[in-house]
Amino acid sequence: MRFTYAEAMTDPSYYAPLARAAEAAGYASFSVADSLIYPRESDSTYPYTDDGNREFLEDKAFIETFTLIAALGAVTERIRFTPFVLKLAVRPPVLVAKQAMSIAALNGGRLGLGVGLSPWPEDFTVMGVPWERRGKRMDEAIDIVRGLSTGEYFEYHGEFFDLPAVKMSPAPPEPIPILVGGHSDAALRRSVVRGDGWMHAGGDPEELDAMLAKLARIREEEGRAGDPFEVHVISLDAYTTDGVKRLEDKGVTDAIVGFRWPYIKGSDTEPLATKIENLERFAETVIAKVSG
Repeated sequence: MRFTYAEAMTDPSYYAPLARAAEAAGYASFSVADSLIYPRESDSTYPYTDDGNREFLEDKAFIETFTLIAALGAVTERIRFTPFVLKLAVRPPVLVAKQAMSIAALNGGRLGLGVGLSPWPEDFTVMGVPWERRGKRMDEAIDIVRGLSTGEYFEYHGEFFDLPAVKMSPAPPEPIPILVGGHSDAALRRSVVRGDGWMHAGGDPEELDAMLAKLARIREEEGRAGDPFEVHVISLDAYTTDGVKRLEDKGVTDAIVGFRWPYIKGSDTEPLATKIENLERFAETVIAKVSG
C-alpha cells in the first residue's frame, strides 16, 4: 500500500514545508487540488458533501495546479505529485500535455496525472467550452494527452479536436500515469478503458465497495484484469493497520489520507506545526508498520 498526503485550501506558504515533511515521513504522493473560479451565483451543488453546499470554496486560495506542482517539485526529491483532480474537460488538451510533460521532465517523472470533469457548468462557460457532451470531450482529451506525451509524432481526428502529426519535447522519462476521478459508471469505465487508474473522492464505505466491485467487473470485461492499475481511495480503513489490509484485499493500491475536515467556511486556522505533527504521527503508527 502506498499513501498520499492530502491537504488543500490552506495557507499557500504551507505547501512546500508540508511536501518536504511528507516526503521525509515516507508518503509516496502529495495531492494537489484544482479550482479555477468561484461564481457569485450557481444552481450547482458540490457532489462530495452531504448537503451539496459549495460555500466553503469561496475565497479559498487555490494556486494553479501545475504551477504549484512545479514549485513543490523543486524543493523535494522523491515524492510524487497527483492532481486531485485536474479539470481536464475544460482545458486545451495540447496545453495540458505540454504542462504535464514539462513537469515530469523537470522533476524526474514524479507526476501521477489525476484528471476529471468539473461539477460546475460555470467552469465550462468561462473557459469557452460547451457543457454538453463533456464526457466525450474528456475521452478525446485523455487520448491526446497520452498520445503527445510519448514524445513521438502524434495526430488525432475526433469530434472535438483535430491535430495534424505533431510532436512535443522533452518527453518524460517514463509514461505519465493517467488516473481518472469520478464516481459515475462512465468515470469508472473511462478509468479502465483510457486510464491507468481510478481516483475515489470519498463517501459511504458501502458505496466504495460497490464501486470497487464494479471496477473489477469492468477490468475483466475489457481484458485488463491482469494489467497494472492504480486504485486510489479515501477510506477510514486507511487509518489502521487492519483497515489497510482490508483495503489491500479489495485491490486498493493507494490510500489518500488527510487529518482535518477541509469543507469549512473561512480560513484554515490549523497551524503548520500541527499539520506536520499529524502527518508524522500517522507515518509512525501506520505507514511504518504496514511497510516494514
